[in-house]
Amino acid sequence: MAEKSLTIVIVGGVAGGASAATRARRMNEDAEIIVLEKDDYVSFANCGLPYYLGGEIAERSRLLVATEDFLRQRFRLDVRTRHEVVSIDRSTKSLTIRDHASGQTYHQAYDKVILAPGATPLIPPIPGREAAGVFTLRNMADTDRIHAAIATSRTRRAAIIGSGYIGLEMVEQLVHREFEVALAELQPQVLPLLDFEMARVLEDELRAHGVAVHTGDGIQRVLTDSTGAACGVELQSGTRIDADLVILGVGVRPEVQLAVDAGLKIGDSGGIATNGWMQTSDPDIYAVGDAAEYPYGPTGDQQRVALAGPANRAGRLAGEHAATGESAPMSPVFGTSVVRVFGITAGMTGFSAAMAVRSGRPSASVTIVANQHAGYYPGATPLTLKLTYDAESGQVLGAQAVGRDGVDKRLDVIATAMAFHGTVRDLAGLDLAYAPPFGAAKDPIHQAAFAACNELDGIEQFIESDADLTDKQVVDVRTAAEVQKAPLAGAAHAVNIPLDELREQRQRLDPTIETVVSCGVGVRAHVAVCILRQSGFVDVKNLAGGALVRSRAIRNPA
Repeated sequence: MAEKSLTIVIVGGVAGGASAATRARRMNEDAEIIVLEKDDYVSFANCGLPYYLGGEIAERSRLLVATEDFLRQRFRLDVRTRHEVVSIDRSTKSLTIRDHASGQTYHQAYDKVILAPGATPLIPPIPGREAAGVFTLRNMADTDRIHAAIATSRTRRAAIIGSGYIGLEMVEQLVHREFEVALAELQPQVLPLLDFEMARVLEDELRAHGVAVHTGDGIQRVLTDSTGAACGVELQSGTRIDADLVILGVGVRPEVQLAVDAGLKIGDSGGIATNGWMQTSDPDIYAVGDAAEYPYGPTGDQQRVALAGPANRAGRLAGEHAATGESAPMSPVFGTSVVRVFGITAGMTGFSAAMAVRSGRPSASVTIVANQHAGYYPGATPLTLKLTYDAESGQVLGAQAVGRDGVDKRLDVIATAMAFHGTVRDLAGLDLAYAPPFGAAKDPIHQAAFAACNELDGIEQFIESDADLTDKQVVDVRTAAEVQKAPLAGAAHAVNIPLDELREQRQRLDPTIETVVSCGVGVRAHVAVCILRQSGFVDVKNLAGGALVRSRAIRNPA
């Protein structure tokens, strides 16, 4: 009797599911591979949806990464759209499936299952949330509805609730479509994953493009007109925003109910628990994508990281393992991500400084501001880079970057170093490509690493950019003209001694008390710290990022 072929059923498409299915086929030509997708499209570019809505991606068809026909013809996959798995019977290895087109329910046997159910947008329990004109953005159907609403909007006013990646991208794209846009965020800053002073650059860019930004103010209710359609929102502060287009982007929750009902283990972060090969607590069932947990690089724990990159990689490995019984293990995920907001790019990898503090791990951070390429070459623009590292070993824990150019390049380099357990000393010694149009002989990565090494070696200490300087001796080593133009925030008592005069005027300072030195971005302050330390000052610190970063970090400067 011929050996029965392996039956692999993938529940969900898009990034994780489609990657799993195609990898499984490439590894096993004989397996029966079934892809079940409850929506109409099995594989689409969900990260590209805002850019289609804004018109940067002109053709809707460009969003369809792989059609049903393509997957059937190229990979001989049995693709069934509008087929939803409603239960898993692990004892009989059978799925109960509802065909939404016919309304019929049927059963499907399996040898292996790969769960890729994704995540569902959170909809706050507020009055008016079901009104016409209120949307979330998850799939092609959502996109089509928003696209139609943009075309028919009477007021050309929109309210975006939530300033994560999707929220920020939709703000930008709707401004491009000539909407008057308001953005509301419950947290006290936009893009809450970043440290406050890094996110402040994005907020300034939003305001510069006419966006009304409301931070620390969540949505209370959706306002409706006489027809029941949305005409605005009311925030928790009582502020009212007129809008006939409301997009809720307050977060997502993993689709884990199918796994819960099947008795699969759910991890501490709320995702489906997996091992190194993306197997769940049932070794014949795998989980990938936004509903699954991954090994999280900065901590070594398992955590949900709802990003397309990890979903694709996890799907590839799960598909191979399900088809052959072997694969490489899933590599740690660092949450490397990036977003463009008009002319500014911001992103992060690993821990922010605030996340490191919350983890309880001894950590330190340095912040530098440097041009993205040689300053003498035309087009140089400043990039702010914040590097977080283990205060004892120097192991890199994370980085944040914000600027007009070169952000992604630096984050990718640092993420790569983190994957190999790199330290700030490793970053300081990296041999990076250099020519004036592309970088600098001392890249911003080098400069941040040099500063971190200085602190580890006891050469220099830093104080956080938002530190209370009231009781400290503060020395501003910028020129008098610079100080007059932009006084050091929250430090009216600062003594101004330009750096080139410091050696002659240091007697004006008390060498026995805690001293903080500041300049524009921290470079001249470094020289000043060296001078003062070697002149007998017992406690001297460099203000991280200087006056520029402090101006972003201080919420209510004196």
